[in-house]
Amino acid sequence: MKRGQFIKSLGLSTSALMAFYCLGVTMTSCGTSEEDPDPTPGGGTGTGITGTTTGSSINFTIDLTNASYSSLKTAGQFKVIGDVLVAFTSGNTYAALAKACTHEGTTLQYRSANNDLYCSNHLSEFSTNGAVEKGPVTGGTISALKAYKVSLSTDGNTLTVTA
Repeated sequence: MKRGQFIKSLGLSTSALMAFYCLGVTMTSCGTSEEDPDPTPGGGTGTGITGTTTGSSINFTIDLTNASYSSLKTAGQFKVIGDVLVAFTSGNTYAALAKACTHEGTTLQYRSANNDLYCSNHLSEFSTNGAVEKGPVTGGTISALKAYKVSLSTDGNTLTVTA
């Protein structure tokens, strides 16, 4: 309903409306000609994540129907969630590992073509189970990444990551 129609339905006269305006009372529209927006865009609820995504007690669930995380249903895609990098690997399984390179803490990227994690800072490479495949080009040694347990629901709509 438009503002004018609403006011007419109340039976307010022109003089009553003028009194509102003179007193400084404003009336705002309760709606628009468009539909109200979906409070949870993408069909998911809230943020799409429940649980702990940072620190030493990683334990969270991802709603894969949420628009923010639905790309994780496509092989080769990844997301950084808190302290964890979650990837749908080329082997059609999920991997969840610490997101930071153990050399200098750079956030890693999943490379689907190589099925590995890559540090763009000093070109280190890690396998999807966290093992070091190639150390930094600047020399030195690095340690393996922390790997997390991953469990996909039977309907394929939620993914749980635990320490």
